[in-house]
Order: sequence, then structure tokens, then C-alpha cells
Amino acid sequence: MNRQITKLAVASLILLAALIVATTYWQTWASAGLAEKQDNAIQRVAQFRIKRGLIRAADGTILATNVRRKVGGQTLYFRRYPTGRLFANLVGYSTQVRSRAGLEQSENAYLTSSNANLSTIFNKTLDRIKGVTITGNDLILSVRPSVQRLAMQQLAGKCGAAVVMNPKTGKVYALASQPSYDPNLVENHFNLIRTTNAPCQPAAPLLNRATDGLFTPGSTFKVVTATAALDSHKFTPESTFYDPGYCVEYGKRVSNAASPDGPVESFGHPTLAQGLQHSINSVFCNVGKALGAGLILDYMKKFGFYQDPPIETPADEKVPSGLYNGGRLFFPSHPSTQVDPGRLAFGQERLAVTPLQMAMVASTVANGGVEMEPQVLNRVVDSSGHTVVRIQPQKLNRVMSPQTASEINSMMVAAVNDGTGGAAAIPGISVAGKTGTAETGSSGINTTWFICFAPADHPQVAVAVTLQNQTGFGGTTAAPIAKLLMQAVLSPGSKK
Repeated sequence: MNRQITKLAVASLILLAALIVATTYWQTWASAGLAEKQDNAIQRVAQFRIKRGLIRAADGTILATNVRRKVGGQTLYFRRYPTGRLFANLVGYSTQVRSRAGLEQSENAYLTSSNANLSTIFNKTLDRIKGVTITGNDLILSVRPSVQRLAMQQLAGKCGAAVVMNPKTGKVYALASQPSYDPNLVENHFNLIRTTNAPCQPAAPLLNRATDGLFTPGSTFKVVTATAALDSHKFTPESTFYDPGYCVEYGKRVSNAASPDGPVESFGHPTLAQGLQHSINSVFCNVGKALGAGLILDYMKKFGFYQDPPIETPADEKVPSGLYNGGRLFFPSHPSTQVDPGRLAFGQERLAVTPLQMAMVASTVANGGVEMEPQVLNRVVDSSGHTVVRIQPQKLNRVMSPQTASEINSMMVAAVNDGTGGAAAIPGISVAGKTGTAETGSSGINTTWFICFAPADHPQVAVAVTLQNQTGFGGTTAAPIAKLLMQAVLSPGSKK
């Protein structure tokens, strides 16, 4: 009798092992081929038999959940998004008609228990054997609803984006884009999304402006130029310049920006530090000519320009920052003759950047010159509450020396204390920041920016804010928003 039981047990184990191997094969190596068969009606129905995992914010707020329905005698699960527009561009959607977007797309394997993690495969296999509904893994994000809500409120009625992150870990607290949309409307009321009104054309509510929107950075880019100038040891913060209110580039004058309440300013004989503090175009124009476009491009690449930012959003919802020509990323083979170094140095030329990239620039300075990988995912949890994967902070690159980072930190503090970024000052807290005002080609209409971090001596938060179609300057339009976002993170009780 014992021998028969042993044989039966061995046979059962072999069958279970074979089932696990087969499941692994179809979920990993063969999954790509199956996924291409989008016309497979059975497959489309099958995916809704799975109870997708929840998506939660850092404080436990549910951002994506399921509604169970009986359809044709089958139990199917359809997505609902309790917070509506708040996290739409990050979380995305999962629908029958329009497939997926956002984290619903890029993290679909975890959400449907299709990932190759051994424990997930084992649990899913047992569910199939027992004939119960397969339940996906939950995603726990780093985003904080209170910070995200404030960002969305401040951007309401505008076109723009805001990124809030921890410079030490790369964890993202807010990734806001306006105008936004209600993902609950995607399945059956998509026309309501198409008719979104906004003070920009196209309104593009489905566009995640934080990761997939490209904007001229203006003077926020001077932080990158200053990094190249100091880290290459070609300049020091005390290097002096002659500023008559303009510099001459290719025989033409490149003027300083006019002050918000007066004519174009000239500063006499400012230092490089004062050039950043007061955002003096002529100083950085001359720095650019002295460095050459090639060296600036080298430091851009150190910061992560010219590659997709390594955040967890889908590949088609993020774009690299860099020089663009005719709508395509431009890789100059001969920078000395193909790129205007003076205008590049103060953030014009053909530069186009994402708000996420500029938040990474601010974070890198704040983190002593080390750039961290931006992350929105904290951990993945299975249906039993066990952690499947915990996402650890990752260092991307040492962009600059600690000394260079310290010097730029001090220059950015001066920009807030007694320069163009005064609207971002927080009483009792040292703030480092840099304004940006980029011309758009339309008279008086600018793209405005502010990048910053605080406290400057022990950074806990870094922010980038950009606004389209503004008549003001970065210091008057974007800086006040950045201030509120920093305060929201630094306030007591704001750990989630």
C-alpha cells in the first residue's frame, strides 16, 4: 500500500512540475508571440477573467480597482479608477476597446500574475488547479495623493506639468500633468476626452507632459552649463565677465532677458555665480562659446539627456531630452559647426526637455552630484499580502564632483535669496532654485520653469514645474507653485 501511495505522490509531483514548466513557457518565452495576436477574441475575453491586482498610492489609497460583472455566463473583471483624473496620466487605463496605457500597460505582467517570478507562477498554477479566479499582484507606488492633488490643483486651468521627487532615493512623490482626463470615460465615452478644452493647442489630455512632453528649458538649463563650466575646471564661481546687457554671437547681439518690471538689464562685471543668481544670458552665452557645444553636450549625456528616462512608465509614454531638429532627436556629429554654443548654454537653440529630466537635474545637484533613478514603484505584493518584489533605490551616474555640486547648490540658494527665484523662498528653510523663461516665437508668450530643492543643506525634496503659454516669467508663475509643493513634502505628517 505504501509503495502505491509513493507512486501516486511521485506522479502527482511530476504532473505539477510539468504544469509549472508549461505555464512558465507560455508566460515567458512564448508570451510575446501570443501577445501579437490582438485579433484573438478568446484572448481578449480571457484577460478579463483575471482579477487584476490593485494599484495603490504610498498611503494605501486605491488608484485602480475592479468591478465584477457576469457576461454570457462568465465572471469578468473590469477596471475602475476611484481617484479619476488625479493620477490618470501615470496609472493609465485597461479597457476592452482601447487596450492599455500608463502603469496598467507597463506593469501588466505583475497586475495579471504573468510575471516570471517563481512564487507568482506557483500561486497562479495552484489557482488554476483549484479552479478559482486568478488574482494579480498589487502595485504599491511611491506617489503621495496629498502632494499630487496639490500639484493638480495648482496646474488646473493651465497646460503644464510638475514632478516632485526625493533626490536621495529617486522616489517620485508626484507626477502631475494638466490637462488630464477621467480614465473611467475611456471605454464608453472617449469623445468626452477628445473635446477637452485647455489654453493650449492641442489640449492633448492623454499626453503625460511630465515624461512625454517636450519644452524649451530656458534658463533652467544654465544649471547644466554651470556644471560643465565648473566640473571641467575651465571656470570657477568667481570667474568674471563683462556684461553690457548682451553678448555677440555670430556677429549678432544676444540680449539678457528684460526684468519683469523694466528694460533689459546689464550687470557690469558679474561673476559666474552672479550670472546664475541673476540669470544673466550674456554670461552664459560667453561661457558656452568658451566651452564649446561639444563639452556641454557631453555633460547633457551625463545627466541622462539623449536617452529615455528609466522610470516605470511605458516606452511610448516617455521621450529623451536633447537637441531636436525637425521633430526628431538630433545627434550632432560636428557640434562645433552644427550647434550654436552661446544659445545652447542658456537653454534655447533647439533644446527640448521633459519636466522629469529637469527634476533629475535638480535632484542630482541636491544629491551631491550623484543621479538617482526616478521610480514610482515601491513594491509588488501578492494576493496573500506577501512582498513579491521590493524596488530599491538605484544610482545611475556620478554626473559631477561633490565640490561642483556644492558650488552650484550655493549659487542656486543665492538665486532664491537674492535673485530671480525669490517667490520660492520658504521662511526658516534654505531653498535652492533656478528660474527659466523660454521664448516660444509668439510675442510675449513664454514657457516658464522653476527647478529647485530643499532644504539646501539637507535636501529631502526636488521639484520641477513647467507652464505653457505664459505671459509672465518663471520666477512669477512657476516658482510659487514649486514653493507650495516643497512645503507640502516638508510639512510634518507628510510622509505618505
